[in-house]
Amino acid sequence: MQASAKKHPAFTLFFPLAALLASIVVPLSVWATLSGSGWPPGLVGAGHGHELIFGFALALIAGYTLGPQPPKVLYTLLALWLAARMAHLLLPNAWLALLLPAIFALALAWQVVPRFSAAKQWRNKITAPLIMTLCLLPLLWLTLLLAWRYWPGLARGISLDISRLMQAGVLCLLLLMSFIGGRLIAPAAAVTLEKRGVELQARLQPRLEATLIILLGLAIIALLLPWLGNAFAYRWSGLCLIITGLVLTIRGLRWQLWRCTERPDLLAFGVGYAWLALGSIACGIAFIRLNAITPALHLITIGGLGTLSTSVMLRLYFQRASRTPPPTAWVVSITTLIGIASVTRFLCGPTPFAQPLLLSLSAACWSLAYLLLAIKMLRLTPQV
Repeated sequence: MQASAKKHPAFTLFFPLAALLASIVVPLSVWATLSGSGWPPGLVGAGHGHELIFGFALALIAGYTLGPQPPKVLYTLLALWLAARMAHLLLPNAWLALLLPAIFALALAWQVVPRFSAAKQWRNKITAPLIMTLCLLPLLWLTLLLAWRYWPGLARGISLDISRLMQAGVLCLLLLMSFIGGRLIAPAAAVTLEKRGVELQARLQPRLEATLIILLGLAIIALLLPWLGNAFAYRWSGLCLIITGLVLTIRGLRWQLWRCTERPDLLAFGVGYAWLALGSIACGIAFIRLNAITPALHLITIGGLGTLSTSVMLRLYFQRASRTPPPTAWVVSITTLIGIASVTRFLCGPTPFAQPLLLSLSAACWSLAYLLLAIKMLRLTPQV
């Protein structure tokens, strides 16, 4: 009993820090380029993508999956995460900045993956290898950089590069959000509709869930296989993504969330799921055409990840603090800010810095949403 009492829930540390990181990384990235200062160096170019996948997203996974942990484990992981963030922001090309994200990710996998390995159904078993894949991406990033630095001849013969690795990371997040989002939305929608006298026939929809796992798994594998050329890998993944978007749309519509007007937090989850569907189709079209993929990817990372992550954090904190859903004003404000950020970033196109006003508006809305959320979580923490 004493050992249990000493444990602390991981989300009370990782969720506020993840929100604070999200609130500063994007505007600093825009500033680093538009100001001409190049500071902080770790956020120039695709640096913010590195931080949002290896920093922000892994912090969300840590907060959501670690559960209560002894202080020794929790603060060790937190120290590794913070050190990795600082090293990449200030010294992105130093060995320490390359090693620390991989060390944190592997340490997180060591704690989290065994928790999901005991699942019996194969659809539930996907969580462990999926989290493991996400945690291995920083190590693969390091391996690719080492190959280019010390064996450039070998590296030139490998089609897998940093861009494909980052895109595979986004697809891993897409699969994780599709899976966990469905597990959160389906039971909540069923309970809400039952209170109104409506029986929801389509709940978890295991066949559609299995289809999503297979399709996105094939898309991710195609991008990560180093010997597949870009044309085949992208077109194969693009086909899988277009079908994925259609499956996500069908699954989302069958939940009938538009009838859950008394639960704005549940409607926000539906909006996030819709962003995943739209982003999947847009990315699939761009992959097949071999067009610039960045605008479409932001529909997933800003619209989907932004809406679903803020919804999860709001819901968890208000449930723990007051055992009530989050207030409508908070849900609508944050979901709207994320939506504006997603649309304006998409409209910036493949050359966002040619549209400084739209890009700045997108960064400001994203940053404000997460800053407000971080402040609210910190205020609610004593009651959690």
